[in-house]
Amino acid sequence: MESAFNQAVQSAYIDCLDLKKSESVLVITDDDTFEVGHALYVGGQKFASQAHLLLMPVAEVNGQEPPDPIAQAMTQYDVVLCPTAKSLTHTDAKRNACKQGVRVATLPGITKDVFIRTMKVDYNKVAERTWFISGLLEKTEKVYIKTDLGTDLILPISGMKPISSTGLIREKGKGGNIPSGESFLAPKEGETQGTLVVDASIAGIGLLDRPVTIKIKDGFAYAFSGSDKSKLLEKDLSRFGKPGFNVAELGIGTNDGATVTGKILEDEKVFGTIHIAFGNNITMGGTCNVGIHIDCVVQKPDVWFDDLKIMEKGKMLVKESIND
Repeated sequence: MESAFNQAVQSAYIDCLDLKKSESVLVITDDDTFEVGHALYVGGQKFASQAHLLLMPVAEVNGQEPPDPIAQAMTQYDVVLCPTAKSLTHTDAKRNACKQGVRVATLPGITKDVFIRTMKVDYNKVAERTWFISGLLEKTEKVYIKTDLGTDLILPISGMKPISSTGLIREKGKGGNIPSGESFLAPKEGETQGTLVVDASIAGIGLLDRPVTIKIKDGFAYAFSGSDKSKLLEKDLSRFGKPGFNVAELGIGTNDGATVTGKILEDEKVFGTIHIAFGNNITMGGTCNVGIHIDCVVQKPDVWFDDLKIMEKGKMLVKESIND
């Protein structure tokens, strides 16, 4: 197990981050994710010119800003890794670090098991699949999603730029998740309509024993029902007023090595799933700058890009390669 753990750390640094021995590394972690954080720190000492470890308090929600001294420290290194209980992906701290040329990898909710399993995949193949789906999204005006459980959602996306989160964070100023594998974008604000039935997991809440049904009108969630966990989701989003209910993201998982475990970092990357997030969409070009971002994962969807059906019950119906 330890050899597999060390190999996963090496893969993150060498394959995903293309770390050079001359570069500096900062690892930001907390008590809940310290096992992976410390392993990355030890690996950083081996693969970088210098490596430092900062321990921060466990945040309350995904998207919460880290303490100011940590945010400032993030701008002072070549590479920053954030294995934390709650996501720093959609924060000003991460965005500002990237603006300074830092490569930032976020690993929200990471565990040793998830890290080892998901770092075994061929990230070049994951990247190619992700780029292919993003290429299709660029040409799409509306995405339609339906499931047997009752999801019936229309997301206008014309003019919104898709982002390919490939797990390859090799260029200066680039940021993303490790592990990764998703194509995502912000739907047009105020325009998503329909019903979302979440049956896999919800960020910060975990696996669902029963589906959660969310009604959406004019780009905002307004009614939650089904599992008792629906009330937890509604409570978290309501802390931020109406902006918390903003439909912030449509994502399509592209990692064929990922499985649904209740950890959103892995769940939202599972090939054959889609996810819808609520709250902050600044990172993907939107205007809703609020201190929360919660992803909700749906299994076995039927998905149309305009009139092209690209997925049926989670199975791709189109070729997955940009070279096909």
